[in-house]
Amino acid sequence: MEPTDLDFLYTLENDTSVWHIGNTLTPYSRFVLKAYLDNATLDIYTVKQLRLVICNQEDAAIGAIDLFDYDPLHRRAGVGIVVMGSYRGNGHAGEALQLLLDYCGNALLLHQLYCTVTATNLASINLFQKAGFERIGIRKDWLQTPDGWQDVMEFQKVLQEEV
Repeated sequence: MEPTDLDFLYTLENDTSVWHIGNTLTPYSRFVLKAYLDNATLDIYTVKQLRLVICNQEDAAIGAIDLFDYDPLHRRAGVGIVVMGSYRGNGHAGEALQLLLDYCGNALLLHQLYCTVTATNLASINLFQKAGFERIGIRKDWLQTPDGWQDVMEFQKVLQEEV
């Protein structure tokens, strides 16, 4: 993340259509997001998370991919991804996820990643399954949305087998 990503981050974080995924209930101010960006240079070992911006061929910010809940002892982390509306369905998420998988396995030496996807989000389910994530369970009525309760699916991918 760069200081110039402030406007993009402001738009992304205040997109109410994805708030239920990240448990967001209130908008973020530019002040709060600037403070976040000021600390974005801290590494994953310090803050236990990493957010990367997804850019298209024209170098425009179109989404974000995150590692969160980083656990150095068990060498695992959660992964989340969001691509802005009109850029969805063009392969950007799949390419970003593959780059992140390579980084996690080769640079961070993580053993596994996991993610949670709403059961109705077929695009994300397909994305993670295509990338080799296995569905390991369902949490019933896990997220309350304006449309009612939604189930979520849990996915996991082992990156490195122990020797």
